[in-house]
Amino acid sequence: MSLKKPSVNYKMTKIAILASHNGSGFDTLYKNAKELNISIELLISNNSDSNAIQKAKNRDIENYVVNSKTDDNPDAKIYELIKNKDCTFVYLSGYMKKISEEITNSFKVINSHPALLPKYGGKGMYGHYVHEAVIKNNEKVSGCTLHFVNEVYDDGEIILQKQIPVDADDTAISLESKIKELESQTIVEGFKRCLK
Repeated sequence: MSLKKPSVNYKMTKIAILASHNGSGFDTLYKNAKELNISIELLISNNSDSNAIQKAKNRDIENYVVNSKTDDNPDAKIYELIKNKDCTFVYLSGYMKKISEEITNSFKVINSHPALLPKYGGKGMYGHYVHEAVIKNNEKVSGCTLHFVNEVYDDGEIILQKQIPVDADDTAISLESKIKELESQTIVEGFKRCLK
């Protein structure tokens, strides 16, 4: 008598990525896709020179450049592409455009921000600008925030925050490097919470 294993069909959660430049968060999700049981269905960039587009091509992930030069209504095109792929989540991997309410109301949109929100958030607070402000203000801690996206920059419900000390000899460059490492951990841990 042989015991037959029950067949289990785990449905993967479909995710779309929006990225403007390098897409380091995209890298993290791609490397951890199996562990998270996710499928990255497509990558959309507003920047035709985005490294993230090339990474998506190299990984055989469907990819598109969508901006005001390619489409009369970029937001509608982005919505259509995500909807057609039946994605539940949208991850903003350094995406430098504001997301339309149609998208934030239709999908679970997640962003990672390189600071402990609500501090150092809002329009113009991204990348090295955040780290320069943290150093200038002599903050003792900084970190990373994974949050849901709504119609206001960096204002959505916080999923997870992780923090690290800011050392006396830290510069904006060294702090950015430390935060990048922390961001990867935060993305994976935060997505695990969201996908339960």
